[in-house]
Amino acid sequence: MAEFDLLQKICKVPGAPGFEQRIRSFLMSTLEKDVDDMRTDAMGNLITFHKGHSRKKLLLTAHMDEIAFIVQHIDDEGFIRFLPLGGFDPKTLTAQRVIIHGKEDIHGVMGSKPLHIMNAEERAKAPSLKDFFIDTGLTKAEVVGKIQIGDPITREREMIRMGKCINCKSLDNRVSVYILVELMKKLKKTKAPLDVYAVFTVQEEVGSRGSMIAANSIAPDVAINIDTTIAYDVPGAQSHEYITKLGNGVAIKLFDSSVIPDYRMVQFLKSAAEKNKIPWQAELLTGGGTDTASVQRAGNGTIAGAISIPTRHIHQVIEMVHEDDIDAAVRLLEAAVQELENYSFEFKYDT
Repeated sequence: MAEFDLLQKICKVPGAPGFEQRIRSFLMSTLEKDVDDMRTDAMGNLITFHKGHSRKKLLLTAHMDEIAFIVQHIDDEGFIRFLPLGGFDPKTLTAQRVIIHGKEDIHGVMGSKPLHIMNAEERAKAPSLKDFFIDTGLTKAEVVGKIQIGDPITREREMIRMGKCINCKSLDNRVSVYILVELMKKLKKTKAPLDVYAVFTVQEEVGSRGSMIAANSIAPDVAINIDTTIAYDVPGAQSHEYITKLGNGVAIKLFDSSVIPDYRMVQFLKSAAEKNKIPWQAELLTGGGTDTASVQRAGNGTIAGAISIPTRHIHQVIEMVHEDDIDAAVRLLEAAVQELENYSFEFKYDT
């Protein structure tokens, strides 16, 4: 993987759903010299563009928000209650550090009732988000001087390498943001035969809200979404439950609970991967969805597909991806951009 430091920075910058201003600003400064045009829309999506030589428009989307929380209540002792912004697995939150983005960034820790004083029923019960509070170590007066109801909260975890794997918070979906940044930098040198819109979307984790606006505005001919997917290739999992495996290549989405990607785009992505000897694996995600669905349904409809990065421990405090899968995703997108213009997406009928 070429730019570990860049991915590390992209993962570290906060961007809770609805509060993406910091990550958007970082991406604008990162890409300003590598794209032909850049703008934001009213929703907050960052739309970057490379001009091609044909009238065909390709939309590439990767959401820049991360699962997070929002301050709901500050009690008389200064402890903070919160609501989720996106889906969390509560059992992973115990004693984990977070950052509250108020008038300044304030560190806190997820607190809950100590095991030593739980009764048997409490010990046996799976934790819920309501069981947790955030302890900042500050007094009530100090807290309310720096934090307000409605301030966003993100996780605090540094990126590390583990063999050929990368471990960090917010790899969903910052690894895809990184991939799209890398692609746009490459297209600055190689040029694209068709118009390429790379959109870093907002509020995907709370309902794919930003991508719908962007796709309606751009009205692309074809679209490819980039996101993460489950890699359940761990002890206890049966082979049909894996969804994907780390290190087996970029995933081409065939199905999830929100979308059936256009079979023509699926065939195109498969053929591009095989032609260019790019390792890939099929993805059928039995639960969850991505921006692909809203892009496919935008306007009069779009020929839409998706590629995904296999990810272990997804929607938990930390997530894990494999460097080879990241590289395969960049290569497949490069090939797709160069080969899409001459590919026929006409329906073919049996006679």
